[in-house]
Amino acid sequence: MNPDIKRVSVDQPRLLRETMTQAIYSLTMNKLRSWLTIMGVAVGVFSIIAVMTALDAIDKSVESGLTSLGANTFQIQKNPATTFGSGHSRNLYANRKDITYQQALLFRKSMEAHTRNVGFMISSMANQAKYANLTTNPDVTMTGGDENFSASSGYTVAFGRNLAETDIRYARNAVVLGSEVASTLFPSGENPQNKSIKINGEVYTIAGVFAKKGAAFGQSQDNFVLIPITRYLNHVNEKSSVSITVEALSRKDYPKTIDRAIGAMRLARGLTVKDANDFEIRTNESLIDSFRDIQRAIGTGAFIISFMALLTAGVGIMNIMLVSVTERTKEIGIRKSVGAPKGTILRQFLLESLFLSLVGGVIGTILGTAIGNIVALKFNLPPIFPWLWITVSMVVCSAIGMAFGLFPAWKAANLNPVEALRPK
Repeated sequence: MNPDIKRVSVDQPRLLRETMTQAIYSLTMNKLRSWLTIMGVAVGVFSIIAVMTALDAIDKSVESGLTSLGANTFQIQKNPATTFGSGHSRNLYANRKDITYQQALLFRKSMEAHTRNVGFMISSMANQAKYANLTTNPDVTMTGGDENFSASSGYTVAFGRNLAETDIRYARNAVVLGSEVASTLFPSGENPQNKSIKINGEVYTIAGVFAKKGAAFGQSQDNFVLIPITRYLNHVNEKSSVSITVEALSRKDYPKTIDRAIGAMRLARGLTVKDANDFEIRTNESLIDSFRDIQRAIGTGAFIISFMALLTAGVGIMNIMLVSVTERTKEIGIRKSVGAPKGTILRQFLLESLFLSLVGGVIGTILGTAIGNIVALKFNLPPIFPWLWITVSMVVCSAIGMAFGLFPAWKAANLNPVEALRPK
């Protein structure tokens, strides 16, 4: 083997280490300037990582929440889940008539032979339950439902009983508690069945308690009470639109069941052939697709804004490196006069630029992931690490560091040592 080749191969790693050490040392000589440049990069990376981590957390929450409803279920409601667009569109939904309880009953009767379950529900927020000297926060959801509510909504009764058909028929003051409400009012584990509680001043007898279901969409699914839908309409709010949850017989029958449901709902609503549907079908897939459309729009916007911020930071890196070259002209001249090759000087200044960019990227990634995971914690999800976006951010930071550091490095490498050492 040629000894010169062996010597070069051995010296290259040492030369690279020395160049990196020299680059880091040069940056530490101007700590404030270096940190300001680093933070410019960190802000751009932070914004994209924080947004994408938060969106991943919300996406997982949406998926888990919709999965808990069952693969074969869909809902019929007065309005769509989300309303975007012009004021005319929003007014169109606002002017729709409520889905009445009588219409819901007609719908269920016509769908009996084609479904496994048809459940009804109406909900209102900001309610408060009280037992003895214990009171819940005024954030309990009151749901009016029928005997099929638990099956169609994925709830199981932990102990006691579910609402019965007779509770619905006679609008009894029976109530089934969500597990969170039960643990608040009966913290010692006392059996609450047949106990009387007050909800917004009305007295109800506890029929049973639902098993814990957990959170979905960042909200607890256990902080609610279920009363007969007929009592809800008679005592809480008679002008409410009923939401209908339909469970198809099987996944194979799912599309056909939706088609039948649309026809049955049109008949129940008294629509003619010329009338458009004045209700919405909400499937798990449509809700996920709607959310992901929003997610893509937000993600694209965040990426564009972050990329612009990184380009601005790149201009800052170039400016700082040009100033550094000007300040270190004599140092560069001395190194070149004692034999330092152009490549070594070029590498040093490129490494300084790359180091500034990557350190900013790492700081932005750490802060962005931390903030995004605060959102994940809010949605009761495990820690999320958006590896794809972390990788993309590091690649972009590297590219920006190299691209914006190339001209200052080239300028430094091509300095004439005689001109560099000439007294000013």
